Amino acid sequence: MREAQPPCAVFDLDGTLVDSAPDIHAALDRLMAQKRLPGFARAEVIGMIGDGVRVLLERAFAARNMALDEASHAAFMADYEANAAVLTRAFDGIPELLGLLRGAGWRLAVCTNKPEGAARVLLAGLGLDGHFSALGGGDSFPVRKPDPGHLRATLAAAGALPESAVMIGDHANDILAARGAGVRAIFAGWGYGPHHMAGDAPIAADVAALRALLG
Repeated sequence: MREAQPPCAVFDLDGTLVDSAPDIHAALDRLMAQKRLPGFARAEVIGMIGDGVRVLLERAFAARNMALDEASHAAFMADYEANAAVLTRAFDGIPELLGLLRGAGWRLAVCTNKPEGAARVLLAGLGLDGHFSALGGGDSFPVRKPDPGHLRATLAAAGALPESAVMIGDHANDILAARGAGVRAIFAGWGYGPHHMAGDAPIAADVAALRALLG
């Protein structure tokens, strides 16, 4: 008989654990200024978040009728990693929830389409990195969300099984990855994604509601 696994909560990063839009927005507008292009409204930037940095930049450049070049991608990454935790903050209740879950025996992991290096810099800058057993970034594995392989690989790195895990995220990519991996999903209703992205997953209106859903 296989030994029972401790439960594992896997969190998306941007829009779920942290409100990172202010620093992403600031770095994007600095890049646009270097290109002598107009910046973006916050709502526009939030709509670009969720599929990784390269896709965000491709969307931003397309909105300015330009194609993304590698030098601009590199410049954005260098600037953003240096300033990832200036304006970004954990959502209200997240640090306390992570502490409570760890104290109750949960394993915790992060599965994000943000590049792993930037994700680690951000979590360390906010003092959250010590909570997590594993971090699967958008460039950590051959695939990324919504591919379920991204979530499966993150769970394997955390030493957790799909049947003992729950994926918490604010984007359709999180829900689709969980469904494909056979993992229970909860939609982070306080995040950046519109609620229709939840599909048939329960929606936690805030972190307190998430805590109740996790039991």
